[in-house]
Amino acid sequence: MPQNEYIERFRKQYGERLDQPERRRKRIAREGHAASEKAQNLRGLRAKLHQQKRHKEKIQMKKQIRAHEERNVKTDQDPGLPENPTPQYLLDRNDPGSAKALSSAVKNKRAEKAAKFSVPLPKVKGVSEEEMFSAVKTGKKTKKKSWKRVVNVPTFVGPDFTRRPVKYERFIRPMGLRYKKANVTHKELGVTVQLPIISVKKNPQNPTYTQLGCLTKGTVIEVNVSELGLTTTTGKVVWGRYAQVMNNPENDGCVNAVLLV
Repeated sequence: MPQNEYIERFRKQYGERLDQPERRRKRIAREGHAASEKAQNLRGLRAKLHQQKRHKEKIQMKKQIRAHEERNVKTDQDPGLPENPTPQYLLDRNDPGSAKALSSAVKNKRAEKAAKFSVPLPKVKGVSEEEMFSAVKTGKKTKKKSWKRVVNVPTFVGPDFTRRPVKYERFIRPMGLRYKKANVTHKELGVTVQLPIISVKKNPQNPTYTQLGCLTKGTVIEVNVSELGLTTTTGKVVWGRYAQVMNNPENDGCVNAVLLV
């Protein structure tokens, strides 16, 4: 069990208080009052940010309510048999509710399909922080607390990247481990091309590794595919596409990836 899950560990060993569910229910009930008081007392930029957050939450809540209403929609049809039977091509007009629910279900399914990528490597082995980082123990102040870390794996940084001042830099990405290009394989075309990396989309290990641009096995990167000449259905040239890293760049000295088509 990870070190920070000591509360869950204590609960498993010794259980909870007898009135814990009631206390939890009261705490949830008080959250509305606390949020209201906070919204009334905030000023300036914090008030704007809070308002934006609440606005997004309300939109999401309204969408969920609308989805539940569409699911339980009632039709205008009379349960009894009509005197004049309706033609087949007019059946949908008498049953607008079910048609609407069906169309919203199709839209949701399409959105879910678009959000998911069938990646070649769905699961990867975890990388510990000891392998990923090494502590910097040089310098007068860093030697005592050792709060600086050197990234031991290959990384990608953008062309406009500037290092922070030495006093405030927490993670150091060595120049020798910075990669700008990847060997990308297109399975359908059966070709492998060296393409420039645009960004690191997602590292499956940790969101921090994504933010630092760490290139480990299973990382989804965005590459510039304008050299391949791929086009959309409308005829526009595709500029950026996602690819997944298939090798261990720290061992091989290069980034090999497969294009997600």
